[in-house]
Amino acid sequence: MERNNVLLTSFWGKWFYPTWLGYETSIRFYDYGQSVYGYLLAQQDQIVTYVGAFGAEAMALFFGVATFAICSVFLTVPACFILYKFFESPSLTSTLLEGKLKTIF
Repeated sequence: MERNNVLLTSFWGKWFYPTWLGYETSIRFYDYGQSVYGYLLAQQDQIVTYVGAFGAEAMALFFGVATFAICSVFLTVPACFILYKFFESPSLTSTLLEGKLKTIF
Protein backbone atom coordinates (compact mmCIF):
# COMPACT_ATOMS: atom_id res chain seq x y z
CA MET A 1 0.00 0.00 0.00
CA GLU A 2 2.80 2.43 0.83
CA ARG A 3 4.42 1.68 -2.48
CA ASN A 4 1.40 3.13 -4.34
CA ASN A 5 1.27 6.28 -2.20
CA VAL A 6 3.20 8.52 -4.61
CA LEU A 7 2.52 12.23 -5.06
CA LEU A 8 1.75 12.92 -8.71
CA THR A 9 3.58 15.73 -10.46
CA SER A 10 1.51 18.64 -11.65
CA PHE A 11 1.09 19.07 -15.37
CA TRP A 12 0.21 22.72 -14.78
CA GLY A 13 3.52 23.48 -13.13
CA LYS A 14 5.71 21.66 -15.59
CA TRP A 15 4.29 22.99 -18.86
CA PHE A 16 1.61 25.61 -18.26
CA TYR A 17 3.55 28.20 -16.25
CA PRO A 18 6.63 28.35 -18.52
CA THR A 19 4.36 28.55 -21.57
CA TRP A 20 2.23 31.24 -19.95
CA LEU A 21 5.34 33.23 -19.02
CA GLY A 22 6.63 32.99 -22.58
CA TYR A 23 3.29 34.11 -23.99
CA GLU A 24 2.87 37.06 -21.63
CA THR A 25 6.39 38.36 -21.99
CA SER A 26 6.28 37.95 -25.77
CA ILE A 27 3.18 40.15 -25.90
CA ARG A 28 4.88 42.75 -23.70
CA PHE A 29 8.04 42.70 -25.79
CA TYR A 30 5.98 42.97 -28.98
CA ASP A 31 4.42 46.11 -27.50
CA TYR A 32 7.90 47.42 -26.68
CA GLY A 33 8.98 46.81 -30.26
CA GLN A 34 5.93 48.62 -31.59
CA SER A 35 6.59 51.52 -29.22
CA VAL A 36 10.19 51.83 -30.43
CA TYR A 37 8.97 51.74 -34.03
CA GLY A 38 6.31 54.38 -33.32
CA TYR A 39 8.73 56.62 -31.46
CA LEU A 40 11.28 56.54 -34.26
CA LEU A 41 8.60 57.28 -36.84
CA ALA A 42 7.43 60.23 -34.73
CA GLN A 43 11.00 61.53 -34.75
CA GLN A 44 11.27 60.93 -38.49
CA ASP A 45 11.53 64.64 -39.33
CA GLN A 46 14.76 64.87 -37.38
CA ILE A 47 16.14 61.57 -38.69
CA VAL A 48 15.33 62.17 -42.38
CA THR A 49 18.02 64.81 -42.71
CA TYR A 50 20.68 62.22 -41.82
CA VAL A 51 19.55 58.99 -43.50
CA GLY A 52 16.64 59.96 -45.75
CA ALA A 53 12.99 58.89 -45.63
CA PHE A 54 13.61 55.28 -46.55
CA GLY A 55 16.51 55.04 -44.08
CA ALA A 56 14.34 56.39 -41.27
CA GLU A 57 11.63 53.82 -42.02
CA ALA A 58 14.16 50.99 -42.24
CA MET A 59 15.87 52.10 -39.03
CA ALA A 60 12.54 52.21 -37.17
CA LEU A 61 11.65 48.72 -38.41
CA PHE A 62 15.09 47.32 -37.58
CA PHE A 63 15.18 48.70 -34.04
CA GLY A 64 11.59 47.61 -33.35
CA VAL A 65 12.37 44.04 -34.39
CA ALA A 66 15.73 44.14 -32.55
CA THR A 67 14.01 45.24 -29.33
CA PHE A 68 11.62 42.28 -29.50
CA ALA A 69 14.37 39.80 -30.38
CA ILE A 70 16.82 40.93 -27.70
CA CYS A 71 14.21 40.95 -24.95
CA SER A 72 12.89 37.53 -25.98
CA VAL A 73 16.27 35.85 -26.28
CA PHE A 74 17.85 37.28 -23.16
CA LEU A 75 14.83 37.44 -20.84
CA THR A 76 11.99 35.16 -21.90
CA VAL A 77 13.83 32.02 -22.99
CA PRO A 78 16.08 31.73 -19.88
CA ALA A 79 13.20 32.51 -17.52
CA CYS A 80 10.98 29.85 -19.11
CA PHE A 81 13.81 27.31 -18.97
CA ILE A 82 14.50 28.03 -15.29
CA LEU A 83 10.80 27.77 -14.43
CA TYR A 84 10.53 24.47 -16.33
CA LYS A 85 13.59 23.06 -14.53
CA PHE A 86 12.17 24.16 -11.17
CA PHE A 87 9.03 22.09 -11.68
CA GLU A 88 10.81 19.21 -13.43
CA SER A 89 13.38 18.42 -10.73
CA PRO A 90 12.20 16.75 -7.53
CA SER A 91 14.03 19.16 -5.23
CA LEU A 92 16.29 22.06 -6.11
CA THR A 93 16.60 23.69 -2.71
CA SER A 94 15.64 20.80 -0.41
CA THR A 95 13.30 23.02 1.58
CA LEU A 96 9.80 22.37 2.79
CA LEU A 97 8.54 25.55 1.10
CA GLU A 98 9.59 24.28 -2.34
CA GLY A 99 7.62 21.07 -1.86
CA LYS A 100 4.53 23.00 -0.79
CA LEU A 101 4.76 25.38 -3.73
CA LYS A 102 5.07 22.53 -6.21
CA THR A 103 1.97 20.80 -4.86
CA ILE A 104 -0.05 24.03 -4.93
CA PHE A 105 0.97 24.98 -8.45
